[in-house]
Amino acid sequence: MSPPPADGPTAGCDGPESRPAGAGEYTRDPSADARDDAPVRLDGVSKRYEGGGGSVVALDDVEFRVDRGEVVAVVGPSGSGKSTMLNLLGLLDAPTEGRVLLRGRPTAGLSDRATTDVRRETIGFVFQDFHLLPTLSAVENVALPTTFLPDDATARAEELLERVGLGERLDHVPGELSGGQKQRVAIARSLVNRPDVVLADEPTGNLDRDTARDVLAEFRRVADGGVGVVAVTHDDLVTEYADRTVELVDGVVRRE
Repeated sequence: MSPPPADGPTAGCDGPESRPAGAGEYTRDPSADARDDAPVRLDGVSKRYEGGGGSVVALDDVEFRVDRGEVVAVVGPSGSGKSTMLNLLGLLDAPTEGRVLLRGRPTAGLSDRATTDVRRETIGFVFQDFHLLPTLSAVENVALPTTFLPDDATARAEELLERVGLGERLDHVPGELSGGQKQRVAIARSLVNRPDVVLADEPTGNLDRDTARDVLAEFRRVADGGVGVVAVTHDDLVTEYADRTVELVDGVVRRE
């Protein structure tokens, strides 16, 4: 999963529910189940890629949801569709068929601006390679997603770093941090905008076993705070910390 596009300047920080409806805006589908409060859901989603050799099916009629307070591990062999699924959940790509819904609302037809806004407001990302800027301190890296918002997020960033056990590393740059500490900075960054769901791509891939357990325990605490967590992984250790494990094989959900 590639990092989401950098957010551009915004007129304000109102959530999608407070913006007036209009072309390309984030509006409720009257057919959506009003009781569906899942942070993100895939409804009959398929994704095909066209190439010179024909059509490649990456996902085939997938149904998936994550609820608040839940950790879901998505496993499967390489090429099974895990990264495609994460890209769709993160609004980094669009399905060929089916719907991606956030809190029961469809995301199809959103303008680029509205997609950027809703992604920033509802989804946090954690990457295998951390994606921290090397010249910024831990606090500055955590606050980075709020750069174009009007309020100063320094206090929020410091609070999150305290929460993940890095209160004494606030001013350290990534080169002064261990792999586990970098990943905890990344987790704090994913929470800075108070998202509904955190998407993690191979979050333990570059960590030793003991450090991986510490990071997974942190994800567990994130979920216990009411955030949904989806972790795409090849690491069986992740499944020990998950409430559910979903297996993808050839773009199809084989086990849940």
